[in-house]
Amino acid sequence: MENFDLIRILKFLPGIIIGLTVHEFCHAWMAHRCGDSTSKEQGRVTLNPLKHIDFLGFLMLIVAGFGWAKPVQFDESRLRNPKYDVMKIAVAGPLSNALTAMILSVFFAIFFAGITGYRNSMTIFVADILWYSININWGLFIFNLIPLPPLDGSHLLLNQLRRYPVFYDNLYKYGSYLFLALILATVITKINFLPIGPAIRFLSEGFLSLLGYN
Repeated sequence: MENFDLIRILKFLPGIIIGLTVHEFCHAWMAHRCGDSTSKEQGRVTLNPLKHIDFLGFLMLIVAGFGWAKPVQFDESRLRNPKYDVMKIAVAGPLSNALTAMILSVFFAIFFAGITGYRNSMTIFVADILWYSININWGLFIFNLIPLPPLDGSHLLLNQLRRYPVFYDNLYKYGSYLFLALILATVITKINFLPIGPAIRFLSEGFLSLLGYN
C-alpha cells in the first residue's frame, strides 16, 4: 500500500508543481505588465517553483486534493487602469492553467500514439504523469474561477460589485467562510456542491477527443 501511495504521489507531483508555478508566475507577470512592480521586486516574475509554492498548501493539495500557493501581491494604486487591470491579473492564472492543460494534451496524444505496441511500465508511468498533469491544470483552471474569496474568480465578481458597497464588503469579508462551508458540506453530506471532478473530466476528455484521442 505504501509503494502504491508513493508511486501515485510521484505521478501527481510534476503536474502540481507545473500548475502552481505557471499559475502564480502569470499573475505576477501580468501585474508587472500592468504597471505594478511589487511582484517583480518580490522575485515572483520567475518560473522557479520555490518562489511560488507554499509548503503547507502544497502538502494539502497532495493529501486533501485542494491547497494553495503563495499569493501574488500587487498594489492597485500603481496599476495603470485598476478597474480592468485587477481582472486581467485575476484571470491570468486560471487561463495559464487552461493553456498548459491544452499543451500537455497535445504531448499526451502524440506520446500515446508513439508508444502503441511498445508499452511497458516506464512508458505507462510517463503517460500517467502527463494524464495527471492535464487533469490537475484543468482542475486549477476550474477551481480558481469559483467566484468566492480568496479564489481568482472572486476578483472578477467583486470588481463588478464595487457600486454596491454593503454587498461588496460582506462578500469580501465572509466569502471565504462560505467557500469553506461548501467544502465541508460536500465532505459531510456526500452531495457534490462543487462539481469540479465532472467538469475536469468534461474538459480533459473533450479536448483530447478533438485531438483524435479517445
